[in-house]
Amino acid sequence: MDGSFSDRLAAVDKKQIERISKALADQTRLRIFEAISTKGDLTCGELVKLQGVTPATVSHHLKILTDAKLVKCRKDGQFVHSHVVPETIAEYSAALERIATGLRKSAARKS
Repeated sequence: MDGSFSDRLAAVDKKQIERISKALADQTRLRIFEAISTKGDLTCGELVKLQGVTPATVSHHLKILTDAKLVKCRKDGQFVHSHVVPETIAEYSAALERIATGLRKSAARKS
């Protein structure tokens, strides 16, 4: 195998950081994520009404948010309910903090 375990773990962390960053970089997805975070649980229909976008657009954005593990969706009859995964944001924040701390340490060593 190439690379150490920590190298592979760092690569996975970086891939997830990129996935989350890209997911939240889109204005519509960020608004959807914020709406779900605020309400706690929303159906696709409620998101369509709140965001003023088509059901297909909401579904597309929810898929990206789900792939980034920011949102989980569960089917309840004909409705799909979405809720935020707070652990993902906590892990994302911690990973960014590790990066920032590493950058500060690296800059201090160079001084």
